[in-house]
Amino acid sequence: MIFETKVTINVKDLLNSADFLEDDFGNYSDADDSGEVCDYQSSNQFDAKFKPILYTLALVVGLLGNGLVLVVLWKKRTGLNVTDIFILHLSLADILLLLTLPFWAVEAVMGWIFHTPLCKLAGALFKINFYCGIYMLTCISVDRYLSIVHAVQMYSRKKPAVIHCCCLMVWFFCFLLSIPEWMLLGANYDIRFNKTECVPEHFSNSRQWFNRLLCHVLGFALPGTIILFCYSSIAHRLQIGSQCMQKKRAIRVIVALVLAFFISWTPYNITLIVDTVHTNNFTNADNQTSCGAKTALEVALTATSTIAYFHCCVNPLLYAFVGVKFRQSLLEMLKPLGFTLKGRAGVVSRKSSVWSESGETSHTSAF
Repeated sequence: MIFETKVTINVKDLLNSADFLEDDFGNYSDADDSGEVCDYQSSNQFDAKFKPILYTLALVVGLLGNGLVLVVLWKKRTGLNVTDIFILHLSLADILLLLTLPFWAVEAVMGWIFHTPLCKLAGALFKINFYCGIYMLTCISVDRYLSIVHAVQMYSRKKPAVIHCCCLMVWFFCFLLSIPEWMLLGANYDIRFNKTECVPEHFSNSRQWFNRLLCHVLGFALPGTIILFCYSSIAHRLQIGSQCMQKKRAIRVIVALVLAFFISWTPYNITLIVDTVHTNNFTNADNQTSCGAKTALEVALTATSTIAYFHCCVNPLLYAFVGVKFRQSLLEMLKPLGFTLKGRAGVVSRKSSVWSESGETSHTSAF
């Protein structure tokens, strides 16, 4: 996948150095302590079986959930709230990211058969929407924090164009973060797996560290810290207020939001850090990692990255289906098909968010 920097080497390199393989940082040291070259066929077979199934599942579930979100928002387009607009862009980012998964599923089985231009395009689209999805979540967190904790409306409800412009700025920032993909990605032959993969071409140690650091800081640590701070403050604010059922429900949703983000992305980032340290021989150079450990690390990268991508499927559940008014809007839309509303299903106000219990997020939670 995009953040898993694979080993790439051409035939000329192989002839010049037959006893070694080139690692992520250009070091020919892909052998264990006994000098035996590691066999990565087990991890290759794991990828070929694991990725297509889970990527297909993520694609179907994610497209269904985010598609329903977009349909409901389109039906309510004349009265979109601040949160609605952020979730609109969040769903678009999740869908575009999910649409790149079939390429990586095919790569796991057959190698990259789509040539370098499509490799750059698919990789850049993945990176753009990866960052965009996370930063849209961050924008939602900040907006709710200001509205609930400080009773400050960051955006005018009467000027949705301003919110769209803010989202476009986020998209542009994420595009800038994808520039390394446009420059470095290519269809390169991987001698370990005996197939072509869409991976970064060989570049220097410092650039590799910078690329990984960018992913850890801007793709996880920074937005994760902001999200955790915002929702912790919101939960504290709701706890010290009146303990109505609506606020208790909001606290449960807040806990779910934070847990979903960190459960999805923490294992992958930890695995990526371990991979970076081992690949760069940051530990004792005389105590190289065994072939078994390297293979296990490859399998762990595949498993944890897939868990992270499933966050795109969780977003609609957390930001939409937990909202009473969203369910009401969805069921109203499905009335012609025979679906009926059950329980207290009042009419949804055009001015209130379809995710909230109340349109005034300054007084209650926008869930």
